[in-house]
Amino acid sequence: MLERLNQAMDHIEARLDQPIDVADLARTAVTSEYHFRRLFSALAGMPLSEYIRRRRLTVAGAEVIAGERTLLEVAVRYGYSSGEAFARAFRGMHGVGPGEARRGGATLRSQPRMSFRLIVEGSSSMRYKVVEKEAFRVVGRKARVPLVHEGMNPDIAEFIRGIGRETLQRIESLSDQEPQGIISVSDNLDESRAEGTELDYYHGVVTGAAVPDDMDALTVPAGSWAVFESAGPFPQTLQYMWRDVFTQWFPSNPYQSRPGPEILRTRLSDDGTRADAELWIPVERTAAV
Repeated sequence: MLERLNQAMDHIEARLDQPIDVADLARTAVTSEYHFRRLFSALAGMPLSEYIRRRRLTVAGAEVIAGERTLLEVAVRYGYSSGEAFARAFRGMHGVGPGEARRGGATLRSQPRMSFRLIVEGSSSMRYKVVEKEAFRVVGRKARVPLVHEGMNPDIAEFIRGIGRETLQRIESLSDQEPQGIISVSDNLDESRAEGTELDYYHGVVTGAAVPDDMDALTVPAGSWAVFESAGPFPQTLQYMWRDVFTQWFPSNPYQSRPGPEILRTRLSDDGTRADAELWIPVERTAAV
């Protein structure tokens, strides 16, 4: 898997001055476009589109300094429709405009070319199972919230506080199938997975019961799910579990993620500092190669 990812990185590097089709990158990596974007973001720590933008502006910076092409020629070569758009992007990354950089003495920033390699630690193993689940429904309350990569998400915390104890009890009473009890569901995430982008958050249960008039519902199609278990400090353990699924489990197993919501079942300790958690990720087997 890592070898194919590095071939996709070579593909990017060879086409920085051309349009880059993410579908071509996914084919090179022998995976789906959906999974390729998510895997790249988890491994690289930034969205694929941001990496490509930074690499283009890095090599464009070198050409600006070299002075062999006009600034407009450099702009057009790296996909900018005007000198003004190029200047804004250039300043956003390098802190100076291209004209100032060409005059000399400016310090530019560089986005290094990425490659991926496996670091074998062998210090821990991941507990997981793959289950087939018929179509089901999540019922509860829904909010549109920003994505937070580390630490507590204040918007989610405020949303849950506003639901009220009586309503939470009514929601929990509807639970009648796995995963049991109150769950957190993330759906409709931006494909970039960038911090601050928004997602649909459901605080609810999995149920076959009728949907009460004052609650929201999400219908989830049938499919395969990888279910991961973890325990440790809250909320770090939950966020690290998601990271480890994409950086360790997927590259080592014949599965890829598929479109669908992510489900988290959390049980906090009495003091709220630790959690036992189950993370449900929609998956499908990869094609044999």
